[in-house]
Amino acid sequence: MTALKVNGHVHDVTAPEDAPLLFVLRNDLKLNGPKFGCGLSQCGACTVLVDGQPVRSCVTSMSAVVGSEITTLEGLGTLDKPSRLQKAFMDEQAMQCGYCVNGVMMRAKALLDSNPRPTETEVRQALDGNLCRCGAQNRMVRAVLRAAKEA
Repeated sequence: MTALKVNGHVHDVTAPEDAPLLFVLRNDLKLNGPKFGCGLSQCGACTVLVDGQPVRSCVTSMSAVVGSEITTLEGLGTLDKPSRLQKAFMDEQAMQCGYCVNGVMMRAKALLDSNPRPTETEVRQALDGNLCRCGAQNRMVRAVLRAAKEA
């Protein structure tokens, strides 16, 4: 059994140590924020924060994050009390299908934690590795800038 600290809570997990973190989060802990997109670290849908840094959970083994603080989309806020970033995404209607939004929000969270007042160029650079097929990227950038402004 392996202990993982996810969203501030310690969970005992019985998955194999080489299991992808994404599968452990979704299947064992029932956290549906991180999505399976490509499985090759190309799209960013599976992004989570590990000790505050964005990590592609589809190619990260569970054993690689033991002892770290893992944050998923569910750890940012709740439906009743969304984080300012989540609220900004809702206010800007910054998602369409919602599949990519997990990864985008997690990268945005890491950016805002390290740079509370990013420029538009910095936001675009931070989100560059996350694919969105719906074309909502401009609204996502506006949402991140709005969250920064409302801090």
